[in-house]
Amino acid sequence: MPSLYPLLSAFVPIWVLTAVGYLVARTGLLGEHAEDVLGRFVFHVAMPAALFGMLARTPLGSFANASMLAFAAGTVLASLLGVAVSRWVFGRRPADQAISAMASGYVNSANLGIPVAVQVLGDATFIAPVLLFQVLLVTPVILTTLEAGSAGSERAGSERAGSERAGSERAGSERAGSERAGSERAGGSAGDAAVGSRGPGPRPKSDRARRMLLLPLRNPVILASGLGSAVSAAGWHLPQTLEHSCELLGGAGVPTALVVLGMSLHGRPAAVGAGLPAEVGASVLIKTLVQPLVAFAVGSLVLRLPPHQLLAVVVCSALPTAQNVFIYARQYQLSTVLARNSVLYSTLLSMVTLSGAAWVLGSAPH
Repeated sequence: MPSLYPLLSAFVPIWVLTAVGYLVARTGLLGEHAEDVLGRFVFHVAMPAALFGMLARTPLGSFANASMLAFAAGTVLASLLGVAVSRWVFGRRPADQAISAMASGYVNSANLGIPVAVQVLGDATFIAPVLLFQVLLVTPVILTTLEAGSAGSERAGSERAGSERAGSERAGSERAGSERAGSERAGGSAGDAAVGSRGPGPRPKSDRARRMLLLPLRNPVILASGLGSAVSAAGWHLPQTLEHSCELLGGAGVPTALVVLGMSLHGRPAAVGAGLPAEVGASVLIKTLVQPLVAFAVGSLVLRLPPHQLLAVVVCSALPTAQNVFIYARQYQLSTVLARNSVLYSTLLSMVTLSGAAWVLGSAPH
């Protein structure tokens, strides 16, 4: 087994950039709206550029292998367990359940997976299919659920607002004098009708269906992934200038996301809510322990993978939660506490689990 110093040093940039973000927010260097603006830049500009460029040059058939079945099994089970805990233990909304699923099963394969794989496995060839699996299969499911859950929350809020306005008008009508009872009731009926016509109300089913069908065109992450996959499937090669531009722009995504993550640590009140620390703890344990153990069990007992492939599957499954989950939670205006803390604590704990996996299963020859 090689020295653990190169493995642990792969985590240093994460902590450094997160600390930079915290200091930027603490000093007010970029202004009070910097976190929001930088978060939108990552989601709408840098991340789509990175995904388009990566998928356009990667053969789509590279993730169709037995090793990916073991990795996918760990991802699916961990994500479903995250949903179950979020829904039935903590009573979260569907959109928050999607964030919990991602925090529990979406690995940081982009910026952390490559250096860890090179150090432990000797090369990073297994990272490409992991990226494809997460980008092409997991991300669209998560974003679709977030879109549907956010729309449901908006409808519920509209219905509650309409009910409160109607109740307020009825209360005012009851307090009025008895001599105006007849006119007040008529006015109240007209007022209720006006409220019903003014309030946004629930969207028609046809409108909701149209929004979901147009989601790939409205969501920059899904749109960029689809376009990149189409270029790859067609066997086209991007012009060098376009590919280089995507690399430069996409390269800003990961460091900016980590800076935004650090900025979110400053000036926030202590997290409140029933069971939130326990919810973060459950998410981190599922991510760092359950997911790699499931992948190990499927890979060794069911698929009987050779040692090198089994180590690759376990190491990639033990990677911490990706910072994407924090960016998505911010974009859809959800609470970022679970996402942010899951990224931070799983990154800290994964230094132990990754070292343990490399020690128990043995590293690949260099």
